[in-house]
Amino acid sequence: MNKQLTYLDHAASTPLDPRVKETMDQCEHLFGNPGSANQIGKQAQALVENARKRIGEILGCGPHEIIFTAGGTESINLAIQGIAKRARQGHIITTQVEHHAVLETCKQLEKEGFTISYLPVDGKGFLKPDVLNAELDKHSNTILVTVMYANNEIGTINSIKELAPVARARNVPFHTDACQAGQLCIDIAELGVDMMSLNGSKIYGPKGVGVLYKKAFIKIDPIMHGGGQEFGLRSGTENVAGIVGFAKALELIQEEREEEEQRLHLLQKQLMQGLLQISGTKLNGPEPLSALRVVNNVNIAFPGIEAVALLELLDKEGICASTGAACTTGNMEPSHVLLAVTQDYEIAQGSIRFTLGKATTEADIIRTIDIVKQCVEALRKSSQRVGVIQQVIA
Repeated sequence: MNKQLTYLDHAASTPLDPRVKETMDQCEHLFGNPGSANQIGKQAQALVENARKRIGEILGCGPHEIIFTAGGTESINLAIQGIAKRARQGHIITTQVEHHAVLETCKQLEKEGFTISYLPVDGKGFLKPDVLNAELDKHSNTILVTVMYANNEIGTINSIKELAPVARARNVPFHTDACQAGQLCIDIAELGVDMMSLNGSKIYGPKGVGVLYKKAFIKIDPIMHGGGQEFGLRSGTENVAGIVGFAKALELIQEEREEEEQRLHLLQKQLMQGLLQISGTKLNGPEPLSALRVVNNVNIAFPGIEAVALLELLDKEGICASTGAACTTGNMEPSHVLLAVTQDYEIAQGSIRFTLGKATTEADIIRTIDIVKQCVEALRKSSQRVGVIQQVIA
């Protein structure tokens, strides 16, 4: 492998910010259980509650509305299953382009007797408020609406502040998976959501820690039982260092988001323009406008080329990208997101996602464009040779 490495898979996971690690290292001597009544336990508990308070201040909510979990998937499950267990029956509305943490949870609830609507999105990945409104009109027994804030594959930023009131008008709780939206506006009052899931590993924080914001009056049941931590909703000894690290990471990414957004936006446009010069390529998702698309996301279709083959060549050259959600990397099926958005199997099968991050430089972008062009050319030549051989054999 080329010794130079260019990491463009930040939607899958981000590196730990050194400032976050430094904050976490300070917790090393406070190894006590936050539930213990001794002084070490009380000090650990104080760290957890201080982190809860800081996160509440960032989101604009009370600390009692912050529930710590082991990651985004658990936060999403707690929100959806928690509502379902409480209601015992009813209808849930989501979209066709959600993360598998939402889709698979909904599929499981279908097996348990709940009914689910998987709403279509438009050609750029947006859910329109009138589509949601029409679906709510059809189902008076709706117990939850869950819609992704920022799409992990094509970067679409849904207008949550327009969608949430549609559900609120019918007193239906609204949840959003915001795991890819930590660098966006996450002010609860502005978004108007009732529940929101966040993940540490997407915001340069530690893996294995997440948050569920839950409005105080929204009632959910726990999905696992034990010692009754996190207001009785998420049992298990708290991950003190992880929680402290999450709070620091969220604080940093929000403080620096405007400056970083401007920097990444320029690199995003440069990468898009360079890759779209390759014959036949197509941009998946919205145009690169900050209000419509996450500024670090570039998803490009290479029709006629298998994305898996291109990804393998790129990896050999030290370009780390992906074909879609990291949790489905081993799955040869095309992206469900791209199929829903484009209805084109070839595009869904031949698209690569590049996601930029804090350490991404202009040199990385130039290098990536050059190497992608070389790899695409090599694959096309190889395909042409195979075609000629098949004609001769025929």
